[in-house]
Amino acid sequence: MIHLINKSGASVMLTERGAGIVSVVVPDRNGVMGDVVLGYRDEASYLGDGPCMGKIPGRYANRIAGGRFCLDGKWFNLVKNHPEYQLHGGPDGFANRMWKVLRSSDTQVLFALDSPDGDQGYPGALHVEALYSWKDDNSLRLEITATTDAPTVINLTNHTYWNLDGEDCGCIFDHVLKLNASRWLATSEALIPTGEFAPVDGTPMDFRTAKPIGRDIKADFPALKYGKGYDNCWVLDEEQDMGNPDTDEPGKEPGRKMSGLKLGAELSSAVSGRRLEVWTDQPGVQVYTGNWLDGSPVSKSDHSYHDYDGVAIECQDLPDAPNHPAFPSTELRPGQTYRRTIIFRLSTD
Repeated sequence: MIHLINKSGASVMLTERGAGIVSVVVPDRNGVMGDVVLGYRDEASYLGDGPCMGKIPGRYANRIAGGRFCLDGKWFNLVKNHPEYQLHGGPDGFANRMWKVLRSSDTQVLFALDSPDGDQGYPGALHVEALYSWKDDNSLRLEITATTDAPTVINLTNHTYWNLDGEDCGCIFDHVLKLNASRWLATSEALIPTGEFAPVDGTPMDFRTAKPIGRDIKADFPALKYGKGYDNCWVLDEEQDMGNPDTDEPGKEPGRKMSGLKLGAELSSAVSGRRLEVWTDQPGVQVYTGNWLDGSPVSKSDHSYHDYDGVAIECQDLPDAPNHPAFPSTELRPGQTYRRTIIFRLSTD
């Protein structure tokens, strides 16, 4: 475990397993520190867990239909971990690997992973680095880079589950969520994108105005029935006002953008007064409301999590993009460098 701490005493715990986030301890509105991310009691529980708790999944996060894709006229068959698709890079994806620590300090750690040619069916030997930086304003910045020696596809994110009242505080239905997205990806019953960029207008998928997560989660709407809640990708709007996530006052001017970073999501809790802003340069954000957390390993607080005890906000390229030419490309070629940034910025009201 690697411990990061800032000047206020707020802290982050990381693990080499999946280059994952184990804890984020920040104050509530009264200054009381609390851990706001879900996690397990035992390190061994992070190996092969269904929830992919706090980790970086890969080589391709989310789903690839049929576990296959075509690149440069050649079909590649992937190792599937579901009859209809490969999820999060397969049964032995990046989330289950031990990443190397290249360097670390009180506020920063750099992880690295080498993925050989043919790994889980993907072409090209891939070198990945993930740099976490913990800042004095309680923002956790994740910068991911990768290079390859042969054409391949890549989609990396972070799969942390948030509960702003505390990791042991139960259901997140009263958490208020806002997404700067006017479209979402329609899916099949298997949650594989159909290729349609569907408007959120007039549907339970509309989070352009902040609302409680639980308000519409049980609505009679196909997407919510397919996943037993929200497990969908929203396409972030490109037109946003300018601002700077590193210097602007948190919680102000929603929709800011600076140097390619967009304010994709805002999450808040009236109980604790904590707020989370999620900034990214990725085109999409997958919101998963922990619909299948029942039966997960014993938690840090010595109990088992239940469905909807946390929400994952996964900034990423679009799922199944290799099979949808109209989606932004996820191809990576020799001589190119894959670069993606996610900032989790915590504050109080």
